[in-house]
Amino acid sequence: MLTKRLATFAGALALAGALIASASTAAAAAAALSGAGSTLVAPIEAEWAAAWAQSTGNPQPTYQPVGSGAGLKDIAAGLVDFGGSDAPLSASTTPCNGCFQIPWALTATGVSWNVPGIRHLRLTGPVLARIYLGQITNWDNPAITRLNRGERFPNLTITPIHRADGSGDSYAFTDYLSDVSPQFKRQVGRATKPAFPTGPGGQGNGGMVTVLQQTRGGIAYIAVSYLIAHRLPAAAIQNQAGNFEVPNLRNIANAASVGHEAANGEIHIVDPPRRARIAYPISTFTYCILQPTDPLGNGALLRSFVRYALGPGQAFGPALDFVPLPANIRAADERAADRIH
Repeated sequence: MLTKRLATFAGALALAGALIASASTAAAAAAALSGAGSTLVAPIEAEWAAAWAQSTGNPQPTYQPVGSGAGLKDIAAGLVDFGGSDAPLSASTTPCNGCFQIPWALTATGVSWNVPGIRHLRLTGPVLARIYLGQITNWDNPAITRLNRGERFPNLTITPIHRADGSGDSYAFTDYLSDVSPQFKRQVGRATKPAFPTGPGGQGNGGMVTVLQQTRGGIAYIAVSYLIAHRLPAAAIQNQAGNFEVPNLRNIANAASVGHEAANGEIHIVDPPRRARIAYPISTFTYCILQPTDPLGNGALLRSFVRYALGPGQAFGPALDFVPLPANIRAADERAADRIH
């Protein structure tokens, strides 16, 4: 009889243990943070997620790199804990009531090309604008060859490649071209999904890389970390000081040195003034888009993750061509992170 009762008790304990374990697993699954948006920020966000999970013991956040436009829609609809966007909220047509932004990473949009035999490329903003307006259509055009003495450009059609999805890289690129070309500003303008008059589209930065690699004569704007990962060259773009600069860490940092964060967290650093002498002119901050009250109820975890990204997570940046946040920006960001609940 005693043996039977003990067996029954042991069974009950085993069942209770299984239920507790199941509940713990479910709780852990429910607590896993989720985000979606920018493909530009995806490489460093993956580093943040893994390191934060390891250091805190929390489940690793999941992130879907679906483009800035889709990320804004997801956070606006309350489908994720956070959105990622390289374009500020002011550039979005998606209503996101109460949403706010924290600039949490600093990098650049590069310009790459697929022209056999051309190892280096120098471009000015106006020439780049004319290429994307379909006005300069051949690689041996004098407007290009004059900037690149010593390079032998073939008689090859230029194929300008653009993002097919809503993209913060598109915003940074068109923000820059609108600054340097009045005609581009009138015809295309600043947008996350601009209507370019010519050329094929690619989905996400990964898609842009694929289309460029498959298109002889192609030119494309792509997040710098993807250029590094795929060993693609980056064009040197002329800045306002008259210098041709590539998107290296010091050139991106120099562009950011003249940027100031507005009260709403927005920062513009494309085409910086002449005093930023070595600035790469298509540098950009990328934003974490948040609702003050986490729609999925993970406010404490989300606040911890964002603070990690702003602090220890910045150390992962340089290997991916992300510049650690300037001290003044980081201080403002940390104050903004206190709004997360």
